[in-house]
Amino acid sequence: MHSTIDLPTAFPIDLRSDTVTQPTPAMRQAMAAALVGDDVYGEDPTINRLEEMVAARLGKEAALFVPSGTMGNLIAVLSHCGRGDEMILGDQSHIFHYEQGGAAAVGGVHPRTLPNRPDGTLDVQQIEDAIRSDNEHYPITRLIALENTQNRCGGSVLTPDYMEAVGALAQAHGLKLHVDGARLWNAAVALGVSPARLVATADSVSVCFSKGLAAPVGSAVAGSQEFIRRARRMRKQVGGGMRQAGVLAAAALVALEEMVERLAEDHAHARRLAHGLAAIDGIRLDPASVQTNIVYFDVVKPGWRAAQLSTALAAVGVLVNPTASQRLRAVTHYPITAVDIERTVAAVGEALLTEFSRSAP
Repeated sequence: MHSTIDLPTAFPIDLRSDTVTQPTPAMRQAMAAALVGDDVYGEDPTINRLEEMVAARLGKEAALFVPSGTMGNLIAVLSHCGRGDEMILGDQSHIFHYEQGGAAAVGGVHPRTLPNRPDGTLDVQQIEDAIRSDNEHYPITRLIALENTQNRCGGSVLTPDYMEAVGALAQAHGLKLHVDGARLWNAAVALGVSPARLVATADSVSVCFSKGLAAPVGSAVAGSQEFIRRARRMRKQVGGGMRQAGVLAAAALVALEEMVERLAEDHAHARRLAHGLAAIDGIRLDPASVQTNIVYFDVVKPGWRAAQLSTALAAVGVLVNPTASQRLRAVTHYPITAVDIERTVAAVGEALLTEFSRSAP
């Protein structure tokens, strides 16, 4: 397929995920100058500062730096649940889909999935109905897990009122509530509220620094002092104890101090992308469904599949992941620009038009 779009393949417009961000110059400088110590001994001053800042921003007593969001979610589940216990979570959740069943494989924790609604929420009544009664035939329900923003539901945000309702339900039944907040910063910016408000009733929360905040690596979990004490033990057990990791925490500090508010720019780019794609013959999506930085869209032109379109776009330097036979996902992030969005829309339109022209009589 020939294209007249001049997109350099050495520097593609990479919309596969916000995990492909590069650290900013300020992050690189901070990493080079970071004071470090042994974090297993609790002696890394940069990590200690980061953990204090995360706890304060999330309104929790304490926090713990971890290498990845997957580890953060895993040690949170292990800290709340014992072997044979059950957690309730969405059937579209990251914990259920993308973490290799770690809670079951490592902790023997049984997942009870409920359908995520299009807005990313779980029906509160269905959650309550899923809580096990005291019966020797059943596993013991210990935990409810929510995801905010909800990736597979289009980066949708869960509102403070909804989060509080689920938190109240958990408390009423003696359960714990964990929030997978890998993109909690996006939710807070989109809603114009503090991240602490979104997790006020949560017993634990995991947050990521290496997605939209552009740090090269790292996440954190936060909760009570007692939860973090258990989580630190679980982190060590699964191999996450780190030594002079202040060089990583230094970048995360810059991310928190300089990169949160700019997420609004990513959201604006995602809306621009959605409106542009929706105007293309052969593409289907509702731009109103885009709330943060994730855009799912379907290719509906006869004869086309998502993998074909992804390949065609890659050939002209635009990287977008297919997620189903007809569906693709694009994620905006630093340093994607408005010009990149315009070129992406043009590339999609030309790809579909070129293939259509070749097949026309």
